[in-house]
Parts: sequence; C-alpha cells; structure tokens
Amino acid sequence: MAPLRIALYNSKGGCGKTTLAWNLAMGLAHRAPTLLVDADPQGSLGDWANWADSEGHYAIALTDWTGLRQGLPPEHHYRVYDCPPRLDGDEIQAILEETDVVLLPVLPSPLDLWASRRSAELLKGLQDQRPGLRGYFVLNQMEAHSALSRASQSAIAAIGLPVLSARVGRRAIYRSAALEGLSVYHMGKRAAGAREEIEGLIEEVLK
Repeated sequence: MAPLRIALYNSKGGCGKTTLAWNLAMGLAHRAPTLLVDADPQGSLGDWANWADSEGHYAIALTDWTGLRQGLPPEHHYRVYDCPPRLDGDEIQAILEETDVVLLPVLPSPLDLWASRRSAELLKGLQDQRPGLRGYFVLNQMEAHSALSRASQSAIAAIGLPVLSARVGRRAIYRSAALEGLSVYHMGKRAAGAREEIEGLIEEVLK
C-alpha cells in the first residue's frame, strides 16, 4: 500500500513551513512509520534532525531529495515533504505530481495571503488535472483569541482555496523546541496547547 503523501508548500518564505513539516511528521510518527523528506536545498530539517538524533529524541526517518530519488528507506505509512520556497523547479514539480495532500501554510494577513496566490493557483491547476488531489491553506502563527480580519477573509474567498479549520498559534514553544532540536511532542506539559494544534491539523488531514 502506498504511503499517504503530504507536502508542505508555499513559494513565499517566512510562513513557518519547515516548523510545521517537522512537527506534523513527529505527530504522524506516533501513529505509524513516517518518512520526512527535506526537499529544501537549505537543509534545515537535516540539521534539526541530526541534533535531535544525537540527543536520542529522533523517532522518524529522514532523507533529502537526492536520497529519495536514489531509493526509498524502509517501509513507511506516511511521507511528509518540506518543499523549497519557490514556485517551480524539478523537485516542486515531481513532489506535487505524486503527492496526495498539499498544505500551504500562510500567515493570517491579507498581504501574506495575496503573496501566496500564485502558489495556490499552481495547486488549483494541478487539481484540475488530478481531481483527487487535496489542497488547503493552513493559517499559521495566529495570535491568541484573534479573529481573521475582514480583508483576510476576502482574500481567502477571492483565492478560492479551502482553509483547514485547525489553526496553529503564535507560540513561543515552537521556537523553543526548534532551538533544542526537538518537536512539541518532546516538550512536556508546557507544549500541551501546541500539541493539540498539531493533532487537530493531523486529524483533519487524515479524514
């Protein structure tokens, strides 16, 4: 059985894509074997994973794009891609052609939403060719108890890509976990709220 393939993609940088990919993969690894694919040339996830592995906290398989093309690691049920922050390229094309779910992390502001429009349009074009491909905005770094502005809601409606109801907050614990080479699944009680957010995201994607 083929793994469920989930891509974190947005040509706009600074949207928290890598942090979400890492924590999403860690959450999925609690359910079944998970492969995290670092397709970003910056290699941030590889550095992060190496540090976590040295501390005995690394519980997922990780490969880069070259390693994936050369041969798959042992069997896994989920595959999560951290895509490079650009609109096109061989890696982007290949990943989006084979993936099942594409998540576009975006900050909850009209400017960030409009800046992500070309990525959303690319995804919608792929959905026209592959009706089974699912794609969603993920609202990231939401302020506590804040609501989307009217301008943000208008931007989402105009772009026409659905938004997951699960939202990820602006929490210091995500930055703290990253600094320690860990995920929010390794940060104890102080990360309970963040884990609930990631779990909500996972449950919605797996429906």
